[in-house]
Amino acid sequence: MPAAHPAIDAFTAFCFKAGQTPDVARANMEQLTGVPLPFALSFWDKSLAPAPGTPDHAERRCEVSFEGDHAATAVEAVRAKMASPPVFGTQIALPAPYVREAGTALIEGRELLRKRVAVVHIGTRGTRTFIAVDRLPASMGVADG
Repeated sequence: MPAAHPAIDAFTAFCFKAGQTPDVARANMEQLTGVPLPFALSFWDKSLAPAPGTPDHAERRCEVSFEGDHAATAVEAVRAKMASPPVFGTQIALPAPYVREAGTALIEGRELLRKRVAVVHIGTRGTRTFIAVDRLPASMGVADG
């Protein structure tokens, strides 16, 4: 059953996949939802190519944003995706500098394989819904205990 918006389908289908360049991520999403994309896409991965002007605290970002308040539907779809094999890590304390902002419906730190960390953030900004996942640099991973 399709989600309430193609952006939610595209996010859950492709934003958790490693090894994509911005062009590959866009092409994958366009194949799923059509050209042009019916949502805004921000995608970069510094482990594959330089990404000037991006924050130091994130190594990779995949974010979609689209008109309307679809945050509750997005939370439901993303939680289902993260719980489906392969499970997207386990929930951990939210790492700095991430914080809950006005409009946040979900923000979670997730411990991934090899002590890597990701942050999933869903909410609204003005009249738009956003869904984002950042992977943090290895230096910001979970400390050995």
